[in-house]
Amino acid sequence: MTAEIPNHAATGPTRCGFVALIGAPNVGKSTLVNALVGSKVTIVSRKVQTTRALIRGIVIEDGAQIILVDTPGIFTPKRRLDRAMVSTAWSGAHDADLVCVLLDAKAGIDDEADAILSKAETVAHKKILVLNKIDLVPREKLLALAKAANERLPFEDTFMISALSGDGVDDLRRTLARLVPPGPFHYPEDQMSDAPMRHLAAEITREKIYRHLHQELPYQSTVETDSWTERPDKSVRIEQTIFVERESQRKIVLGKGGATIKSIGAESRKEVAEILGQPVHLFLFVKVRENWGEDPDRYREMGLEFPKE
Repeated sequence: MTAEIPNHAATGPTRCGFVALIGAPNVGKSTLVNALVGSKVTIVSRKVQTTRALIRGIVIEDGAQIILVDTPGIFTPKRRLDRAMVSTAWSGAHDADLVCVLLDAKAGIDDEADAILSKAETVAHKKILVLNKIDLVPREKLLALAKAANERLPFEDTFMISALSGDGVDDLRRTLARLVPPGPFHYPEDQMSDAPMRHLAAEITREKIYRHLHQELPYQSTVETDSWTERPDKSVRIEQTIFVERESQRKIVLGKGGATIKSIGAESRKEVAEILGQPVHLFLFVKVRENWGEDPDRYREMGLEFPKE
C-alpha cells in the first residue's frame, strides 16, 4: 500500500522506532493511528475487539519514521480468541521502543484503565499518556485525570487529544518523532502500512459487517480475501469469503433477498477503491465454518498466537 507522504525525511541522521498503542477496547487507538498517518490503515468500529492483530501504520515526521503498532484492546479475556488478543497486545507493548497508554477521558480511570495502568508498570520502555476524547470532558476533569494517572506511573509526557477531530494529534506526532531512537528507516518513505492490501481489504469488509450487524451478529465472524486479480482495464477483481459459525448467522449476513450483503459489499468496494485509487469489482461469499475460533490455522492467518488453553 503506497501513497504520497507530505513529511519526507530530512537529509542527515534519521530516527526510527516502534510505538505501541495500548488501552481498553473503544478507547480510540485505531482512530488515532489513522489520524497520525493521515490515511486509513486500520478498521474503526463501535464493536469492541475489532483490531485482532498488530496492524502497523507508518508515519514520517521531521526525519523520523514512526511505526505504529495498533494493539488489540485490552480487556478481561473469556474465550480462547480473547486470550490470544490480550497476549498479543502486551507482547506488542514489550517489543516496542515507546508505549502510548491511551485513556478515554470521559471514562476516566475505570476498572479496565486501572488494570492497564497496573500492568503497564511492567513495561520497561518510555511511556506517554494520551487522554483521548477530550472534547467530551470539562478541562478541570481532564487536569485531575492527568494528575491521577501520572501519580500512578512515571510518564515521559502527557497529551490531551481528540483523535476524531485531530485536535492535539500534530503535537503528539512531533514528540513521537523526537523520542524514537536514532537509526535507518525500516520501510520505504512512501509506505504507510505493512499490512498487505489483501488483508486490509478483508478488514474493511469486516468493519462494514459490524456497522450493519453489530447487534445481530456475534463477534465470531471473519473475512478472508481469496483472490486478487489486476485486470487489463486497470481495475481489480477481489473475491472474499465471510466465515460465520452457524447457518443462522449466514442468513443474517445475507439478509432478506441478499439485501444486507449487497449493502456491505457496496460500502466495502467503494472504500477499497478510494484507497487503491482504481476501480474495484468485489464479490462476497458467506460460508459456515463451525468452531473456527478453536482452529490454530485461523489464528496464524490473523497474526495471533494460538493459546494452549
